[in-house]
Amino acid sequence: MGRRTGTARSAMRRPRPWRAGGALLALLAALLAGGCDRPPALDRLAANDTVLAFGDSLTHGTGAPPQQSYPARLAQLIDRPVVNAGVPGETSAEGARRLPSVLEEVRPALVLLCHGGNDILRGMDLSAARRNLEAMVGMARAAGAQVVLIGVPRRSLLLRNTAGFYGEVAESMDIPLEDQALEDILGDDRLKSDAVHPNAEGYRRLAQAVAELLEQAGALPP
Repeated sequence: MGRRTGTARSAMRRPRPWRAGGALLALLAALLAGGCDRPPALDRLAANDTVLAFGDSLTHGTGAPPQQSYPARLAQLIDRPVVNAGVPGETSAEGARRLPSVLEEVRPALVLLCHGGNDILRGMDLSAARRNLEAMVGMARAAGAQVVLIGVPRRSLLLRNTAGFYGEVAESMDIPLEDQALEDILGDDRLKSDAVHPNAEGYRRLAQAVAELLEQAGALPP
């Protein structure tokens, strides 16, 4: 190869502005993408749309007065009717059998599905719980309702992590998932009424987390 002049060598050493700028823009885009991880989109709720909170004792509000359950708190936050259809002690299989009649009666625009906690507590087959949840999501959609899933944590000696099947259901059915609130609440004795139920403050925080998720997904105005 021929000998390069000093000018040529200096040009090679000097960073090209477009390359530096391109790298900076790529880094900025990556950071923005990481900070804008949004849940699957929901249609905007009308002012008179009814929300159905369906589940077991966590939805019913065991551990707090009825007016301080998470559905009651959520109704105040979103200014829309929220029907509390929580049945303490119910398993996901029992919920799947009950849901069709509730959907027919309430005719909700949105279903908040928080089920499977009793399956976890009783050591039941969690693959069956996953199928039951997927079936309930399908029932709600067939009735014309959107669905948001609320995950329940598994108990262990050291950690309390949301059971993995909730994320699997949310991904397979492409629905928003709130999988952090109950994990945090039930890991804090100050927010619990007993080993497995929140107290009034815990339910308030759950309602707040659900309201924030609905806003992020587009169901509520920002």
